[in-house]
Amino acid sequence: MTTTTDWKLFREQFPALKGCTYLNSATYGQLPLRTVAAVQAHFAHRDALACLDFLAWFDDMDELRALVGRLIHCQPADVAFLSTAAEALSLFLGGMNWNPGDKIATLPDEFPNQFYYGRFLGQRGVELVEVPELSELPTGTKAVVLSTASYSNGYTPDLDRICRMAREAGALIYIDGTQSVGALRFDVAALRPDMFAVDPYKWGMAPNGASYMYVSPELRRVLDPAVIGWRSDKGWRSVDSLNKGAPEFPDGADRYEGGMLNFPSLYGLAESIRMMLEIGPDVIEARVLDLAAKTGAALEAVGATIVNRGTHIVAARFEGLDASALARGLAARGIIVAARHGNLRVAAHIYNDESDIAELVGAIQALRQDPATLK
Repeated sequence: MTTTTDWKLFREQFPALKGCTYLNSATYGQLPLRTVAAVQAHFAHRDALACLDFLAWFDDMDELRALVGRLIHCQPADVAFLSTAAEALSLFLGGMNWNPGDKIATLPDEFPNQFYYGRFLGQRGVELVEVPELSELPTGTKAVVLSTASYSNGYTPDLDRICRMAREAGALIYIDGTQSVGALRFDVAALRPDMFAVDPYKWGMAPNGASYMYVSPELRRVLDPAVIGWRSDKGWRSVDSLNKGAPEFPDGADRYEGGMLNFPSLYGLAESIRMMLEIGPDVIEARVLDLAAKTGAALEAVGATIVNRGTHIVAARFEGLDASALARGLAARGIIVAARHGNLRVAAHIYNDESDIAELVGAIQALRQDPATLK
């Protein structure tokens, strides 16, 4: 936006906030009214034209690729759409030529997505190695798989260092941005991962099923699609006379889409990204980090130990209190946070404000005075 955002007015875009104190965007982000309206407008458009112009919807998706490119700093042709980030990781790891003794390096506190496929490849002699802070890469590392932020404690790795180290070792790099994109800025052009995937239903404030991935031009030259369908051939727009021979894949990342797209959710994603670009990713990041810092300070003032500082997710521990029981007690009072691996996890987004932090702290103090409610 060209003028300072009125955060109080902006908050009215999120009707779910009227019924609770919501501080759990690391699990689910709330949908703005304008995003819901974009989804509804697509359904109304379908009814109006009986889907006669369905090919034009793909033109709209090309505009969305450009919006994604503006958000994460890549070219529109580098962007593909899929349903979940897990599909991107499965494409990445499933498309590599693995040999016994090859290694995948990751972080100890990663989201299970980043563990499961690597463990699955163990049957082929591939080893998933957990390296604290990814301080070094084990000999034989063929791929590095990590997230921009830890879902359990908010830890944000040094991506610049890790990407440089992986490239020097000749390892491919997969980064999952689900737990930060929409809150923190990300620059694909600067970091140059081989694949970067985002499921924007959290910080991206978008509907489920509207995930996107960046696939580098270099990786596209060697990574085959995992899904092959009618849109796998570069002549797919000629629907009156589709090619029936072997497909000639498009050059862009859309070669990995294969068929129809989840248009309703993607129209919603487009509106959420427009909203974020209007506000400004730098403005969003500054506000989210400011709210997180205020949350951490307020929780420390009532006896909490903060696990990681300077990040957008606040993970707190209270001596003698079970985080899961505390989260349940807060939910009973209409305050939504999460518990992850012993941490009380608080994740405020741009639709939150200082009053939400005050509500949280007040409820924690009340619950600590009545321990029976935390059984």
